[in-house]
Amino acid sequence: MSSKAVPRRQSLSRRIALGAATIGLGLMVGAGATMPDGRPTPTGFDVPRWVTLKSSRVRARQGPGLDYRILWEYRAAGLPVQVIAETREWRKICDPEGSVAWIHRTVASGRRTVFNPTAVEVPVHTGQSDQSPLRARLSSRATVPLDACESGWCRIRARKLRGWVRADAVFGTQGQPLCDAARPAGQGPDRLPAS
Repeated sequence: MSSKAVPRRQSLSRRIALGAATIGLGLMVGAGATMPDGRPTPTGFDVPRWVTLKSSRVRARQGPGLDYRILWEYRAAGLPVQVIAETREWRKICDPEGSVAWIHRTVASGRRTVFNPTAVEVPVHTGQSDQSPLRARLSSRATVPLDACESGWCRIRARKLRGWVRADAVFGTQGQPLCDAARPAGQGPDRLPAS
């Protein structure tokens, strides 16, 4: 046996051990994410969490599967929704109107946005203060990309515009569940079922 073969075999063994340790660490980190009922999440991501709708036509279903009835259709690409429970393929969501439904994972994106659900414009400031200069106003029912939130303020961007909005003035920033995960999917406070 060549003297070069032993170091290669040791190097391969070290790489396998390092790979196994990395996978084990990843499983331990993912194992910490739980759903509201205490069960681990199938994806390893936190619940609740925010996602956005990828398409301008997303079917909301009564349960996690194609055999469940379609309740309504979302027609707002980029709309933030809160994942309140999940299966490996389906996400139970809470929308800006407080309605609960199931959507397929392929129609959701991890990109973050915020939504102005009110009838009034939300001020966009240059800094994290109501006293900082006003840069723009976020129109009623408008959606914009979210960069980050800190200290009760969120940095948003729209084309070349960058600014800060109060976290409590927009939908898509809350850390606590906004809908009860145990509530069945269907008619929400302001939602009418599809005919």
